[in-house]
Amino acid sequence: MGSPMRSRRAIVTGAGSGIGKAVALRLLREGVDVLAVDIDAARLDDLARADCRIKSVDLADPAGRAKLAEAADGADYLVNSHGIIMVKSIFDITLEDWRKVQAVNAESVFFLCQAIGPKLKPGGAIVNLSSSSSKLASTVEVAAYAASKTTILSITRSFAYALASRPVRVNAICPGIIDTPMQDNVLASVSRLRGTEIATLDKARTRTVPLGRAASADECAGAIWFLLSDEAAYMTGQAVNFTGGLVTW
Repeated sequence: MGSPMRSRRAIVTGAGSGIGKAVALRLLREGVDVLAVDIDAARLDDLARADCRIKSVDLADPAGRAKLAEAADGADYLVNSHGIIMVKSIFDITLEDWRKVQAVNAESVFFLCQAIGPKLKPGGAIVNLSSSSSKLASTVEVAAYAASKTTILSITRSFAYALASRPVRVNAICPGIIDTPMQDNVLASVSRLRGTEIATLDKARTRTVPLGRAASADECAGAIWFLLSDEAAYMTGQAVNFTGGLVTW
């Protein structure tokens, strides 16, 4: 028996793993036709088998963004969930490091919103992935990443105004500690820089969360689906915390 006809279309970047993959799968369950995008084609194999369309492009490259924009006509949703994180002492970050993180995490989001936002159907929506790091300064080993995620909040507000008349809504989500491969890598890297055992650092970090736990990528995908859906039809330009109470502003 074939898959059901899907009338809504979504583009999900960074779909090869973590939150992006969970979002792609959640949208499929909601009956949305999904174009899953990642720089690493091999990481999209699972989604191809799950009935996603797939596309491998480098979104830090203007040519890669142009290829994706070509496929965006008539889409309903854009989820910018791609990104990289660099764990390094704030005093050791180089200009090259800075530019690399900004190009992938912030510059690409700006120009994808610029190119794809006007092509979305009226009533469509964009969700940009920011981070609790955009509002917290305690993990100084990810300062370049935090700066890029703060920039995403400004990008989100600007495009919320620019696209409101279409109308296309633009919101950001600020995840906290989410159980993903990226978080595992961050924990391991920060523990090495601080000379602290991973288990000790993990427990200390979890104690900062009022709800006392990390979230799953699937839980975060549910919040993102809410922001895309008609249930959030009166929300635009917002930065929604998804942090278990770690951030409340």
